[in-house]
Amino acid sequence: MTILNGKEIAADALAGCREQVQGLEARGVTPGLAVVIVGKDPASHVYVGSKVKTCADLGIYSRRIELPEETSQKEVLEVVAGLNADPSIHGILVQSPPPPHINEEEIIRLIDPDKDVDGFHPVNVGKLVMEDDSGFVPCTPQGCIQLLERAGIETSGANAVVIGRSMIVGKPMALLLMGRGINATVTVAHSRTKELAKVCREADILIPAIGKPEFVTADFVKEGAVVIDVGINRLEDSSRKSGYRLVGDVAYEEVAPKCRAITPVPGGVGPMTIAMLMSNTIKAARSSMDQAEGG
Repeated sequence: MTILNGKEIAADALAGCREQVQGLEARGVTPGLAVVIVGKDPASHVYVGSKVKTCADLGIYSRRIELPEETSQKEVLEVVAGLNADPSIHGILVQSPPPPHINEEEIIRLIDPDKDVDGFHPVNVGKLVMEDDSGFVPCTPQGCIQLLERAGIETSGANAVVIGRSMIVGKPMALLLMGRGINATVTVAHSRTKELAKVCREADILIPAIGKPEFVTADFVKEGAVVIDVGINRLEDSSRKSGYRLVGDVAYEEVAPKCRAITPVPGGVGPMTIAMLMSNTIKAARSSMDQAEGG
């Protein structure tokens, strides 16, 4: 059994990003990423901190915009509109989830598709469906594909099962897996799937993304499968200094012995997500520069 170490694979990807940043700076452009966070959700602030730190490590300019919980929808939209117009900002990310009174879909639609480094704008979703490489792919699914490719996992002709159908992971994950160059045969399973465990046992590659701690047990996994665990869940644990521990959607201890390869949580998909965000930001900066030079 191989543990797919996302930290190591992400470090390799980030080394390539650092070289690209240096190349852009030599041409007079510093990639810029703005991260907007509304409210005080502790986990969200940790994630934003990781993104800002990684930017600093790579030489990417970052702007962290923290808005209070009571910020109105109009005020958030005004911030996004200002970032759309700012030439020093090439990528815009509004941290999810926002407070309940904020309409996240409206914010996503306002972000300039050329700065939508999360890959959630309808224009970029359409480009993903059409396999148009000029668009931005959502970072977590893209990170999963990179894990498979960099680990040398054969995907062509493989049976892949994705558990979850969200626009953030499930749907784009399925599109990437069935796309040219990956060529998997894909099943998307979800809460209404009959005999879910049986469906999952058909998978050569199983990708749970449902946000249910340790939901996938050994009964879901066939011998020799590859499991990419997208879930990251906090469970209370009084034995830890933090008061909690992180677990995935997979019951790791019982599933791992059956696997050919598996990602841990933490240290699996998470670092890859951040690496892909950096990659998308660099891509946005390069595209902006090319447009300026072409114009």
